[in-house]
Amino acid sequence: MTSARLAVDIGGTFTDLALERDGRRTTVKVLTTPEAPERGVMQGVRTILHRAALGVADLAIVIHGTTLATNAVIERKGARTALVTTDGFRDVLALRNESRYDQYDLNLVLPEPLVPRHLRLPVPERLDNQGRVLLPLDEGAVRALVPVLQRERVESVAIGFIHGFVNPAHERRARDILAAALPDLPITLASDVSPEMREWERFSTAAANAYVQPLMARYLSRLEQELRAEGMRAPLFLMLSGGGLTTVATACRFPIRLVESGPAGGAIFSAHVARECGLDRVLSFDMGGTTAKVCLIDDFRPQTARSFEVARVGRFKKGSGLPLRIPVIEMVEIGAGGGSIARVDALGRITVGPDSAGADPGPACYARGGEHPTVTDANLLLGRYESRRFAGGRFNLDAEAARATLAADIGDRLDLSAEMAALGVIEMVDETMANAARVHAIESGKSYAGRTLIAFGGGGPVHACRVAEKVGIHRVLVPSGAGVGSAIGFLRAPVGYEVVRSLYQRFSTFDVDAVNALLDDMAAEAKSVVVQGSFGAALHETRVAYMRYVGQGHEIAVRLPPHRLTASDVPAIRAAYDDEYTRFYNRPVPGSDVEILSYAVSVATVTDDEPPSPPDAVRHAARPVRTQLVRDTASGEQAEWPVFERAALTPGAVLQGPAIIAEDETSTLVGPSWSALIDGYGYIVLSREAA
Repeated sequence: MTSARLAVDIGGTFTDLALERDGRRTTVKVLTTPEAPERGVMQGVRTILHRAALGVADLAIVIHGTTLATNAVIERKGARTALVTTDGFRDVLALRNESRYDQYDLNLVLPEPLVPRHLRLPVPERLDNQGRVLLPLDEGAVRALVPVLQRERVESVAIGFIHGFVNPAHERRARDILAAALPDLPITLASDVSPEMREWERFSTAAANAYVQPLMARYLSRLEQELRAEGMRAPLFLMLSGGGLTTVATACRFPIRLVESGPAGGAIFSAHVARECGLDRVLSFDMGGTTAKVCLIDDFRPQTARSFEVARVGRFKKGSGLPLRIPVIEMVEIGAGGGSIARVDALGRITVGPDSAGADPGPACYARGGEHPTVTDANLLLGRYESRRFAGGRFNLDAEAARATLAADIGDRLDLSAEMAALGVIEMVDETMANAARVHAIESGKSYAGRTLIAFGGGGPVHACRVAEKVGIHRVLVPSGAGVGSAIGFLRAPVGYEVVRSLYQRFSTFDVDAVNALLDDMAAEAKSVVVQGSFGAALHETRVAYMRYVGQGHEIAVRLPPHRLTASDVPAIRAAYDDEYTRFYNRPVPGSDVEILSYAVSVATVTDDEPPSPPDAVRHAARPVRTQLVRDTASGEQAEWPVFERAALTPGAVLQGPAIIAEDETSTLVGPSWSALIDGYGYIVLSREAA
């Protein structure tokens, strides 16, 4: 039986593919085809199978991650969506929670809800906070919505009622009524997609799921059909934002859980590399064509969260986007990738992103019609790329086109040469990424002292040394396959699913039986999804409670024992909360009771946690294959840097910066104050002496 496993990651500029079979790996990068993403995927599949001398029928599994759901929300290209909600609450999406992400901005701009007001349709019904019926659902009012939905050509519906997360009966009955009259209309229930308290976040998540559901269902159906038509018999799995894999059916039902699927793969890739190398404190740094992502990984596990913002109108400003209440790997995503466009703002400053040239037309140096300078253009002009080697040699980069756009858009406006304009662009994008990483650490209550930066993505190894210098990290690791790291991460991900529900409890009146009943029911739901793709593998269950001191506004996650709870477990859980609170805020709050708002249960297949030990490597001096004229961004000086071929560097090879280590899908820059060692795994380990 074949053991070939294929992963496909669609990015804003490139679609990355990684195939593994019998310990051998083949990787490919192809340009993304935004107008029909499945075309780029199929082109990449044919290319990688040809290189590996395999056929589609030889695949045992295909794992896919995509940014289509995210892009649809950001670009407002989803379905025409209606929201059916409790009478009197149609404006929850617009009122939000009344917080201001910038309290001193008198002209504050907020993102428009995905559902316009005339399609937010109220019906009489009401439940109390314990799920008891105060006002029965007016079924006649629900039936009266059918001609409205038809007249408005609504393509998808979200249903969210007040306190529906406690008792979903009214939401389900409304769904049944609409489905009987409009059987082809996709319907999302807030009680299914986000069964937690906080109406704005729950309704926003349900609306977003409904908004992208028709688009994602069509895309996934087309992709699966094309793969089957090519002869694929293997199952197709989708990467979830929380780090697990799920079936196409579940992905079509809850496509909003795919919004961060690509970046999640990158975090899993970093966590796997960290475990291999015994690095318990890591900063994952993934820089692609459109964005850069940073994620903290401790004890070989990425940080996780239950909420995520998309389509922020205030750059890097929490609270300025649309909230999604879904399980995600917690990271910061910055509009700073290779295709990010550089310009001079009204104050005469160089700025980079967040808009990107993407794959079409791409950076100016792609010679595909790009008219504005990008980070890739600046890197090329500084000598960091070899034009004939870029993206595996798929096309030659045009240095003169890069020079012309940098001069026209930046150099001429600031009286700088094109080369110095390029240096300014790179320094600004590096500082932007470093600043986002600093903020992420502060918000997480952590520091970068003693951490290793794991760099991957097409641009990560190029910028890693400079970003590390800026945040105070002295060790960088570039794994093999770094250029397609997120795709490789898909191959390391377990089949998994997480269920979150609310049940209000206080430790002073903790109901052990009610909590156990809830957790068991949640575990059963999660397992029912996972077993569809686990193929009999052993399963691991994790239980978490989200709690806070009474009167506070936000919760902290605390791990629960894996067994059914007993009264004797309650003091230990309370003590664990105090310890976690102290880690964040330096001291607990004595005498205050703690309330638990919600619980999460995740079930996943067990992955191999014991990587093989690397072979011993005898240190020896590496030999360059040529030199390349490079301008250093830290000093501004230009010099000939030695260039090393990564494929020729054997374990134990050492070299001193400045230097470039070139490979097909990226380049690793070894800064002037850095040295490089190829370890037993073939990974590049960069070290810098502390200043």
